[in-house]
Amino acid sequence: MSLSATLDSAAAPAAGRLAALAGRIKRSPHLKKLAAWLLFQPRRSRPRVWMKWLANPFVHHYAPGSLVRRARRDLVPFHAFSLGRDSILEDQVTVANGMGGIHIGNRTLIGIGDVLIGPVRIGHHVILAQHVVLSGLNHGYQDPARPIRDQPCTAAEIVVEDEVWIGANVVVTAGVRIGRHAVVAGGSVVTRDVPAYSVVAGNPARVLRQLNPATGQWERVE
Repeated sequence: MSLSATLDSAAAPAAGRLAALAGRIKRSPHLKKLAAWLLFQPRRSRPRVWMKWLANPFVHHYAPGSLVRRARRDLVPFHAFSLGRDSILEDQVTVANGMGGIHIGNRTLIGIGDVLIGPVRIGHHVILAQHVVLSGLNHGYQDPARPIRDQPCTAAEIVVEDEVWIGANVVVTAGVRIGRHAVVAGGSVVTRDVPAYSVVAGNPARVLRQLNPATGQWERVE
């Protein structure tokens, strides 16, 4: 058995036990408060150092050939994080899995200054240019008597399929799926699903071109 397979098989039971413990904590307000104090620095939405050193290495996965430059990893052990083979987290990237797991496929580039807030799932051979924000998190705001920062958050997974190219300064909102080989033009705000083999742009983003499989041409959408 290879070293990576051995590590994976050893990590699986630990991940299962952590998931069971997380479920128990979520059902108890007192345990939830204690866990928050143990896991996060007071008044700062950042995990404590002990998690980075003693917990995360056993439950998060970095495939051979993956590279992390000077990225900020606000990662907790009770949600998944995986970085695929030959994928790169560039300088000043922020990844945060407090609300849901983050999975990044093989040969995928996460560009300078990008922000990934889970739950997010990114496929293989994906390019994210600079300062892209993918946020699977939404803040509640419905109660006018409470500050928005004190209201419950919701999460919905963002899915970026294989071979997608997302231009600089794009924002993708919670629950969106971007189809295979799609292109999102720089500066776009993506609030709904993007079809495979299409080019979208704008705020909100809309389809400008679509591949015609019969002709092999990228045709303008009126």
